[in-house]
Amino acid sequence: MRYVLSRRAPAGSRILLVESGARELAERVLPHIRSTWGSEFPIDLVTCYSGNPAGLPEDAAVYRVTDYGTPEARRVLMTELRSRDYAYAGIICSGQPVMTKWKWLIAARVPAKLFVVNENADYFWLDRDNARIARQFFLIRAGLAGAGSIRTVARVLLFPFTLAFLISYAFVAHARRRLRLLVRAHS
Repeated sequence: MRYVLSRRAPAGSRILLVESGARELAERVLPHIRSTWGSEFPIDLVTCYSGNPAGLPEDAAVYRVTDYGTPEARRVLMTELRSRDYAYAGIICSGQPVMTKWKWLIAARVPAKLFVVNENADYFWLDRDNARIARQFFLIRAGLAGAGSIRTVARVLLFPFTLAFLISYAFVAHARRRLRLLVRAHS
């Protein structure tokens, strides 16, 4: 993740879009990307779906994560993506559990300025100017914003006590059963 603290535009010649959400979102965001950057930056795609989204240029490189199932193949993909000279990388974060590990692996390893695409096909830069927006976005995704945040925090805090109670209950129940079996065996 480069350019998180920087305001400057990166050097690079391509855009990478990680389709980690519904296909419809990629199809809705591609025209926005094309209108913003025109044909100046070719767009490449990382996806788990078969076929290409509508609006993806014909000359786009498409990487299907299903083709990179082994750790060695993933290293090859990361090496390939790092060598492609991406200026920008767009990550679709729509609240759907699609390619979650892949999108954060790519975000961490590909040296490009990141923009996050939400479920409305809007996007924001992941940089210090948008730190408040990014913080709020991730708190909402984690369930730590709004009315549900108190319930989520309470569940996290009560989990160790709940686990300890269940383990001790199971121990007592099994110990009583063993004790009864021992008493019956000796009588």
